[in-house]
Parts: sequence; structure tokens; C-alpha cells
Amino acid sequence: MRAPRRFLPSLPLLAAFEAAARTGSVTRAAQELALTQSAVSRQIKALEEQLGYALFHRERQSIRLTVGGAAYAREIREALARISAASLNLRANPLGGTLTLAVLPTFAARWLTPRLPGFLAAYPGVTINLISRLTSFDFKNEAIDAAIHFGTEDWPGAELVLLRHETVRPVCAPGLRDHHSFRRPADVRAAPLLHLTSRPDAWELWLRHHHVDDTHVQGMLFDQFTTLTAAAAAGLGVGLIPDFLISEDLAAGRLVPALDLPVQSDGAYYLCWPTDRAEHPPLAAFRAWLLQEMEADRSPGPVTDHSLRE
Repeated sequence: MRAPRRFLPSLPLLAAFEAAARTGSVTRAAQELALTQSAVSRQIKALEEQLGYALFHRERQSIRLTVGGAAYAREIREALARISAASLNLRANPLGGTLTLAVLPTFAARWLTPRLPGFLAAYPGVTINLISRLTSFDFKNEAIDAAIHFGTEDWPGAELVLLRHETVRPVCAPGLRDHHSFRRPADVRAAPLLHLTSRPDAWELWLRHHHVDDTHVQGMLFDQFTTLTAAAAAGLGVGLIPDFLISEDLAAGRLVPALDLPVQSDGAYYLCWPTDRAEHPPLAAFRAWLLQEMEADRSPGPVTDHSLRE
């Protein structure tokens, strides 16, 4: 059912209101929109008349949002951002073959991006936009078609498909390993331990799994595996890092296992998408390709430990 006309204001009215609400000034809104001050005032007044609600308090030469106006401004700002993103995507690919994907930054840099040329060669009409996201979000509020997520199979309002499990192991620079001569799990307590903020109990879980005292574990904090990996390679400490994210570092000798004691995390990697985007052609193509790549890259992992997640 179509909404009544008065609930579908024109874009010029909404743009004038949003600019004035954001800048707190009709004058600055007029400058931003390349209109006269009186034109912006008329558009805001026309919007208020159409809605039957006062959006601003007018005080001498200033304006101030009403309570309802402030809430309306937030909603309109998000809607205009989605329209802008859709327009940019259409301009980038007039055929509509655009996939906007939220990704874990280290996963994207270390695993996904090097493989994307193969996908783009197979689907030359598709444009992929990558946006970093470390945590889950509401697809309703984001102009995003899908996301790669690490954790449990739980994302409200979305469908998920399992991509892969994850094996982590303690790694460090060769010099640090030689200095400490690690032989038993307890030996790592003598070295600096590197921590990921999104997995704050990773080392405690690993130590407990190997029957080592897990109290008072301290060390440097990092918000991404990329910087944690660089710190480990620089000799700043020992990090628990997924094997598949550091295969090149291990092969080149920049990193070495502090101890050959890998474990498999409880969490796993999933591709997630809103239910209403399931049949979006670029997403369907990417999903099929990604599952094939994962199958080719997947290797069996060791015993299961508790969750160590990005």
C-alpha cells in the first residue's frame, strides 16, 4: 500500500531541512545548497505544513530543532545517505552489478583481497565495494549488501552460510623464540603476550587449555590482527593468530611458532546478508565463488578450544 502523499515529501524539501538541522542555521544551509536564505526558509515551512508539525523553534535570528524535529532529522539523514549511496553505485556500474561488502579488515587484507582478481575476471560486470566493520550491525540502517562475520551463527534479520573454522597458534619473531627457548606451554608466561581487544580472554583460554596458570595475564593491546601481526614480527611479543592469516609470514620466516600447539576456535567465519537481498545477482555470484574458494583453501584443524575471535 502506498503511503499518503503528505508523508512523501519531495527531496528538495528534505534536503533543505536536513542541511538546516545539521548546521543549525538557515544561512549555512543556504550556502551549502547554493540557494537563497529565503528559499531555504520557504522549503522548511512547506515541509512543516505538509507534515502538520513544527520541526524548529524559531528564536529571533536562530533556529532550534523541536524534539520531534531532531528525531525526524536523524531518520531523514540516514535515508538521504542511502539514496546517495545508491546513486553512486549506479553511476559506478549502470547495470546495477554492485556489491557492497562489510569485511573484517585483516581478513580482507590478508585473504580476500588477493583473491578478488579471480572473481572480477569471472564476473567483469560486478563492482565490489569493501567497508571495514569489526562488529555486527543492523542491515536496515546500512547501505550494505552482505558482511563477513566471525563469531557464532547468530545475526538477527540475516541469513548466514558457514565459510570456515579457524586454527590459531602462538607465534613470534625468530629472535624472540631463540631468546626464550620455549619448550612447554608455561614458558610463554615469561615473554610479552600480545592481545586483541575483541578477544580479551584469548590467552587465558589458551593457557587454561594447556593447564597453565592463567591469572594476571598482561601485555600490549591491538584492535586488529594486522597490527598485532606486525608487532609479533617486530619482536614485541607472542601473539595468538589464525594460521590462514599469516601463511606468508610463516613461509618467509618473519614469524615462527613459539610452540607447535595450535587449537581450533569455537567461533567461525560466516557470510551474512539481509533476507531481502538473498537473490541480488552480484551477491549470489560472490557467495558461490567465495564458497568455492573456501573449499579449495580449507584445511583440517586440531582439537577445539574456546572462542578466540576478531
